[in-house]
Amino acid sequence: MTPSFSVIIPAYNSETTLARAIDSVLAQTYPAQEIIVVDDGSADGTAEVVARYGDKLCYMRQDNAGVSSARNHGARIASGDWLAFLDADDWYYPDRLRLHAEWIREDAALDFLTGDYEYRDDAGKLLGTSMSQHDSGRMMIAKAANNARAVMDQGHEIQAYAADHFGDTHTLSVPRGIFLDLGGYPLGYKVCEDVHFLTRLISRSQRIGVVCAPLGVYLIHSRSATRRNPLAAQQENVRTLTDLERLAKNFPPPVRLGIKQRMQSARYNLACALAKNAQRSAAVYAVLPSLVSNPGWRSLRDVLSMLKG
Repeated sequence: MTPSFSVIIPAYNSETTLARAIDSVLAQTYPAQEIIVVDDGSADGTAEVVARYGDKLCYMRQDNAGVSSARNHGARIASGDWLAFLDADDWYYPDRLRLHAEWIREDAALDFLTGDYEYRDDAGKLLGTSMSQHDSGRMMIAKAANNARAVMDQGHEIQAYAADHFGDTHTLSVPRGIFLDLGGYPLGYKVCEDVHFLTRLISRSQRIGVVCAPLGVYLIHSRSATRRNPLAAQQENVRTLTDLERLAKNFPPPVRLGIKQRMQSARYNLACALAKNAQRSAAVYAVLPSLVSNPGWRSLRDVLSMLKG
């Protein structure tokens, strides 16, 4: 099977970065079948940036409804049999689509594919790579040895990936039909919506293709929601994961265990954010539920660390 890719770029007030994202898709060594830019109600020159590309891409505008809605809108109108996503402030490396497309041609049994990416700041400085900073990523690097590929297909690998995934939306390649069957990204969540979708995707997957090489760049900047208001971001993170825990009752055991681990980490991160805002009592209450859901030394340590401040 020769896969065709629709690349979906949600954009909101993205006039300063959008061209770089679009150019990175146009420069792919394996061309995308189409590039869909979904303008989520921008009030700046985003539309003018897109207009410069003429018929090289498809432009859709919607009233502001959030990044999940924009991605889902793009997926509904896409014509490719595989979907790839790219946020307007990030960019692909030239072989991002080729490395996935060639593997899909060779192995039709892969449920979806992902890969490594780099963190860079506004000045272009390399801050690190995703796989090297996550237990699940290091596990797959070791499995691949000197190969650029590894298949995630074991229960402990899936659990680690659900608990603390490497890769991100812009390294994900997913069949359009599966994306639509899952309902796409959840609406009404501002943080962790990508984890919500990815975990549901993991729950129905048995073989995940991992390219152990950077496929693109995730830009670290102070304008992101998690850095503008860390406390609000951590609160929203726990809210999103609470909904995911509700759904997890029907997930395979490794995925359920991974979600429990992720929630424990999220509660601890929320507690730290509360403590930094001099809300020590709230910090203690934020981690107390972990004693019930994950009884053990780690949960007790989390509570004691908040009591000590």
